[in-house]
Amino acid sequence: MPETKSRFLIPVVGAAVVVVGSVAAFMYLRGPGGDSTGALSSAKLVPSSALMATYITTDPQAWAKLQQFGTPEAQKLVTKGLEDFNKDVLSDNSISYEKDIQPWVGGLMVAVLPPNAPKSNQSNQPPATQLRQEPQMLMVVGIKDKLGALNFANKLKGQKGVKSTESDYKGEKITQTTSEGNSNATYSAVLNNSYLVFSPEKPVVEKAIDTFKGQPSFATKDGASAVLAKGVDVKNSLAQIYIPDYAGMIQQIVAANPQTTTLTPQTLKQLQQVKSMVAAVGVDDAGVRLKAIANLDPQLNKFQYQNSPAKIVGQFPSDTFALVSGQGISQSWKTIVEQSNEYPEFKQALEQARSQLKTANFDLDKDIFGWMDGEFAFGTIPSNQGILARVGFGGAMVFNTSDRQTAQATLTKLDNLAKTQTINVATRNVGGKDITEWQVPQQGALFAHGWLDQNTVFLAVGGPVAEALTNNKNQTLDNSESFKAITSSLQKPNGGYFYLDMDKTMTIVNRFAAQSQQPIPPEANAILSSIRGLGVTATSPDKSTSQVEMLLALKPSTAK
Repeated sequence: MPETKSRFLIPVVGAAVVVVGSVAAFMYLRGPGGDSTGALSSAKLVPSSALMATYITTDPQAWAKLQQFGTPEAQKLVTKGLEDFNKDVLSDNSISYEKDIQPWVGGLMVAVLPPNAPKSNQSNQPPATQLRQEPQMLMVVGIKDKLGALNFANKLKGQKGVKSTESDYKGEKITQTTSEGNSNATYSAVLNNSYLVFSPEKPVVEKAIDTFKGQPSFATKDGASAVLAKGVDVKNSLAQIYIPDYAGMIQQIVAANPQTTTLTPQTLKQLQQVKSMVAAVGVDDAGVRLKAIANLDPQLNKFQYQNSPAKIVGQFPSDTFALVSGQGISQSWKTIVEQSNEYPEFKQALEQARSQLKTANFDLDKDIFGWMDGEFAFGTIPSNQGILARVGFGGAMVFNTSDRQTAQATLTKLDNLAKTQTINVATRNVGGKDITEWQVPQQGALFAHGWLDQNTVFLAVGGPVAEALTNNKNQTLDNSESFKAITSSLQKPNGGYFYLDMDKTMTIVNRFAAQSQQPIPPEANAILSSIRGLGVTATSPDKSTSQVEMLLALKPSTAK
């Protein structure tokens, strides 16, 4: 990086690049300073026109929790990235993040303001060539040590190649910072000796000063005040994200881009199902946890949420490495069909699918989705046998149904269709259960189906997968250490799970990488090796609220 460029990055009045770009790495390794400000107080300096805001805490106890995770390789990778960052940005040895910046920086709020309206096309160029207007950014940094901030500001004034000019706006001083050979500038202001506000756009800083002087703020905006006050309950919160008007945010961003198609009334209606949203990222003993809460419009939200007892997870063998489960496909399908009336193109595609299936004697609504009224799960299971020997895994779908007769009739139709394609369809007994297989000469079963109990049917890709389902006995996924570690702390009751075992997944990924002679880069492998797995679930306490929780389960640190 040229010296002039690196010297320009430092004086973004100290903290823009440093705080946003490397705060996580510094805190991960050594822990940050304390935090003297909160999201609500920072939001009082953000103009009410802001579309969204993110608050990043600098609470040392919260960030210190990250230090309990990670392999030595991953920690070395983070350390190297930190050193490279220092070389590029803090190239002047007189500037130290830990000594000069960290001690005075409090919490950081990053706000996204609406893009400027598209400029009128005064040239002869077609509208498609007009430049997209990007959202404007405003950052608010809490100052918890006024003397430390002052000392750092004075130190910056002595840097070579950096030029600072000052102007007055309503009694507040705005500093414009530029560097030699770079026309870009950063504008900043210190308000009440307690906050540093800065942006690449001077009008944005002026708006922040207007807000400081009494203009409406993000903290008092309709919708924003509610999500700011509500927040999300996570341990050791690292960051909170606030979106007070989800549909309005999308509308304004789309409107500022001349090359984007205008939102249709149907699309806008879908967006308006979500009124506001708040999310948080925190770290606890299991890993990094994300929770998001969406405030919905119950009049527009047509999908009927159903809790899932998650008993179907017990039908899968313990070595299942990925799974998606839920409840009530048939009800969701009915809602999709109902809403298709508002989307002519989708409705046309739906009718075409119905017609094509009808030629094969299948009723899309009845034979395919109608009987899927209970729990369901889709899973991937490792296997090196038969037709799965090359890929190393197969898949399975398991459904609970109250309409066994229709489900069985559909499977019989599938078998008859396969026979017309000269596929050998045969039945054999595995573990006391009859399974029907579509057999390929000298390769084994390509596809299989059968009943695990009176109301539970499975469809499997690969004969070995069918055997694993029927012979799992007590070695079930719900009793495995991995599944319990990754999902047991997720909210209950819930609508189902997304589950991924990273170690087993990487075995498959490395296998494909070896076959293609393109191994996983060591840096990526080091990070992935620190991850135990991923668990996601969703709940809906009422028709006005939807909650999503995700856990990135991390392995405990093995560093000595």
